[in-house]
Amino acid sequence: MKLHNFHWYVKGTNFFALHEKFEELYNEAAIHIDELAERILALGNNPVATLREALEMASIGEAEGKKDANQMIQSLVDDFTVLITELKDGIEVANTMGDDSTGDMLIAIHQGLEKHNWMLKAYLEK
Repeated sequence: MKLHNFHWYVKGTNFFALHEKFEELYNEAAIHIDELAERILALGNNPVATLREALEMASIGEAEGKKDANQMIQSLVDDFTVLITELKDGIEVANTMGDDSTGDMLIAIHQGLEKHNWMLKAYLEK
């Protein structure tokens, strides 16, 4: 939801570029969420499937108030940093359990987030 929020509420001279970037990010996130949920089901477990569960388990916060474009980008950098760490932990668990398929999936997501984070940090540099 945060990516949608930022997509809808971004303003300023970089509106068009950021509006498009946020859309790219939320579409990519939706694909990853679907793939991870299906992997969890394939392993015989139940993915998070309600807003209540998602909020209870979330390691990142909701979008708070109206932010300017740089605050939005910084919020994503902070969130992606948390997710990158969590993905590293997940990769380690998958490797320990011998689950190469899940590990590979998490590595691909991890690589994408690292690249996005690098690009977002570059945007913030003066």
